[in-house]
Amino acid sequence: MSHLFPTYARMNIEPVHAEGCYITDKTGKRYIDFTSGIGVCNLGHQPPSVKSVIEKQLNQFWHVSNLFEQEGQEVAAKSLAEAAEMDSVFFSNSGAEANEGAIKLARKATGRSKIITFEKSFHGRTFGAMSATGQDKIKQGFGPMLEGFVYVPFNDFEALETEMGQDIAAVMLEVIQGEGGLYVGSELFLKQVESLCKQYGALLVIDEIQTGIGRTGKPFAFQHFNLNPDIVTSAKGLGSGLPIGAIIGKEYLNEYFGPGSHGSTFGGNPIAISAANQTMKEIFNQEFLLKVNEKSELVFSLLQSQLNRESIVKEVRGLGLMIGIELASPVQPLLTVLRERGVLALPAGDTVLRLLPPLIMNKEELEEGITIICNTINEMVYA
Repeated sequence: MSHLFPTYARMNIEPVHAEGCYITDKTGKRYIDFTSGIGVCNLGHQPPSVKSVIEKQLNQFWHVSNLFEQEGQEVAAKSLAEAAEMDSVFFSNSGAEANEGAIKLARKATGRSKIITFEKSFHGRTFGAMSATGQDKIKQGFGPMLEGFVYVPFNDFEALETEMGQDIAAVMLEVIQGEGGLYVGSELFLKQVESLCKQYGALLVIDEIQTGIGRTGKPFAFQHFNLNPDIVTSAKGLGSGLPIGAIIGKEYLNEYFGPGSHGSTFGGNPIAISAANQTMKEIFNQEFLLKVNEKSELVFSLLQSQLNRESIVKEVRGLGLMIGIELASPVQPLLTVLRERGVLALPAGDTVLRLLPPLIMNKEELEEGITIICNTINEMVYA
């Protein structure tokens, strides 16, 4: 009997070692990892440079509380702010916490309470973040949600415009809806959202929990579309596996997040901050990001050339190394066969195969994994 709540539909795999782009289970079987810990291990498992700075921090101090000045936090905040072309940062422990803080900040800064989000969005499982999420299945059984959220179809400007008004505090969106099925926002739609927010004095809040920290070939996905958000949230890939999240905002928001307005005992923990600083140092390097874009071109080219027209694939979409393959049938059977063949991948909804390889995966590893994936999909033709 397990003493864990059964909140996860776990794979029948127990890792005993993970390094680079591979995971080894307790039977000795080795898997090539196209999950990156759900978009967390962007530098792969146990990146040596990150491990080194963590070990150094372990020998200095682990926790002193946010009542003390900490140089590491200042360095990390500067790196995040500059990468996002913004100004101020608050550190949390997770993406859900970052989104909770963003909701608080948007409401306080505008004096309004209504927030528009999108159908099929996912913003987390705490009450505010869950309320912001545009998926009913996430909310079932938990009673009334936090009031004030309005949900409209993604990429539908007319629907958004109908709901927009002087009572809207913010529009909150993912540039790519990760959990909802790897739906990419159109450039026209995203620019229209930004313009509408400015027209009504609402804040543009962009959830970059999964899309940020180099995943799409830029520091943040919104930069592909030249957007100018008021608030950006980040987590997942920020700490290379250590728990850390962040709210990044414009300078004018500082007055609304003064002493006593928000806080977190463990937010910006020194060990997590050390990991984040080294992670950003490597990923925010232009040469590194150029290689991510080159790898993305390779992956999409391989998928286009290797997937048979007779296969069950309806669409391939995504950006950078965040890829969705929509099937005409449920994705779980495919995931099971891929695991048997030594490839780990993820679902995004019921029918989308989600690929999130480590950003460090080399050409040979990408070709090997994509070939196995394509061959397996090609076998799943209509009967």
